[in-house]
Amino acid sequence: MTKKIDRRVLLKAAGTSAFVASAPWVLPSSVFGRSAPSGRINIGVIGLGTRGIPDMKVFMQNEDVQIRAICDVNRASGGYRDEVTVMGLEPALKIANQYYGDKRKGGAYEGVVATNDFQEILERDDIDAVAIVVPDHWHAPMTIMAAKAGKDIFCQKPLTLTLGEGQDMIEAVREHGRILQTASQYRSHCRARHACELVLNGRIGELKSMRVRIGYNNKVGPGPGWKPMPVPDGFDYDRWLGPAPQAAYHEKRCIYKFRFNLDYSGGQVTNLGAHAIDIAQWGNGSSLTGPVEVEGIDAKWLAEGSLFNTALESKIRASYANGVELICESSNKDMGVRFEGTEGWIEFVLSGGKFKASSKSLETDVIGSDEIHLPVSNSERTFEKPGNFYADHVRNFLDSVKTREEPLEPVEVGHRTASVCHLWNIAIKNMGKKLAWDPEKEEFTNDEKANRMRTRPVRDWA
Repeated sequence: MTKKIDRRVLLKAAGTSAFVASAPWVLPSSVFGRSAPSGRINIGVIGLGTRGIPDMKVFMQNEDVQIRAICDVNRASGGYRDEVTVMGLEPALKIANQYYGDKRKGGAYEGVVATNDFQEILERDDIDAVAIVVPDHWHAPMTIMAAKAGKDIFCQKPLTLTLGEGQDMIEAVREHGRILQTASQYRSHCRARHACELVLNGRIGELKSMRVRIGYNNKVGPGPGWKPMPVPDGFDYDRWLGPAPQAAYHEKRCIYKFRFNLDYSGGQVTNLGAHAIDIAQWGNGSSLTGPVEVEGIDAKWLAEGSLFNTALESKIRASYANGVELICESSNKDMGVRFEGTEGWIEFVLSGGKFKASSKSLETDVIGSDEIHLPVSNSERTFEKPGNFYADHVRNFLDSVKTREEPLEPVEVGHRTASVCHLWNIAIKNMGKKLAWDPEKEEFTNDEKANRMRTRPVRDWA
């Protein structure tokens, strides 16, 4: 199944050219594991927290999916989006078995395998694909190992923790002929697609600037002088750390709060920015590249020594080779992206999926057959009724597993979106300097300090 991807197919998925038809890849007899006669896709879910359990539910509601195995290093606890709701391995196992039990005439079902070691899932020959729903510092190692194990991959955003990880992920996915869908679900929202198609087809004239807004941090961590805590029973902390640096345990280091520590994530810049910047890249036709210059404008931080060390709020300015300016900032306004052209503006608000424009007529403007059309997850969705776009994004992945055609957001595109987020974080760490970025070589051309920030040390976790 090793196949070099046809660039026309990738451009189609990335939305950087007009629709180009292509033949699907040959479907191997092994792609559906032991359930080949029924065309069933056997899934392993890795990570069963804030997003993991909901993802598992979405997957198993597809009739051609069977959840075979699940994995989490946390047996069960609160502390995810709220302190009350209990998530983790045991609650997820109960949910999955009960779901399948309710569908059986016999009732009880205990066929889902549970483990705290994701490698056990990758070693199973009855698993066709995995959903990777873990902290960002695990995305690259798990994706690379899954690709080498012959599994297709649904990986949560942001796709990477650092700039340097993306090309290794791309190489593994392509070398082993796997399908990877980045879980940036707004590409499956018909209003977001409509906004981008209008921009790409010149409905607001020449695109001049894009303004991205994201929210502020939504959790509070301990300040300087915080004290380590004992690791709770049922939580494999060393396995949770994995490739990240060794660090004393604290309950607000892990679970949902991981995203506010740079060892594991990039704050709201990578969390929320991955959604908004993804749409900006799509509408700019730059899904396979990135800006050529980035500059930090403003940033606010917690006191040195705080457990949370990502920016509380920040602002950057970037520019692309086509002359388009990108301004990204933290804001208390609705999260979204605004495209500004010489003849009007269009805004997609991620909160609620709202479409706004300088002209009401743009809502119903029809894209002609000879114009640029972006790929669609569910052709039955309409501007008035966008439906469950997250479920559509998952379905798009499942369809790609079967046809071997590229999904809506393949590994190259997810990498490029995450890269802009990482450029944002690097820019605010080098405040006041315009950093020249070469998107082809993926390196800074005028600052070695910034170049050293493209990667991070990796702990030997195996």
